[in-house]
Amino acid sequence: MNTLLLVVMVVFGVAAILTIVRIVRGPSILDRAVASDVLLTEVMCVLGAEMAINGHTRTIPVMLIIAAVGVFGSISVARFVARRDNTTP
Repeated sequence: MNTLLLVVMVVFGVAAILTIVRIVRGPSILDRAVASDVLLTEVMCVLGAEMAINGHTRTIPVMLIIAAVGVFGSISVARFVARRDNTTP
């Protein structure tokens, strides 16, 4: 079982590194927002995979909080971009 968890962590680790590169390089704030959502989703997938492999449900509250932060962050960025687009002629 530990080998499976290691493989999952390596795959998601590579995906997280690529996502962080997109957050840093970005060119626009929307690219960074999408990459942040992807990173949060990857963290949730790692937590879910770890729960499934080890057979427990202790991290479900953490996953709910991560999901809420992702939703509220996406809404905030969308409102910011919408306001910025309305102020330009």
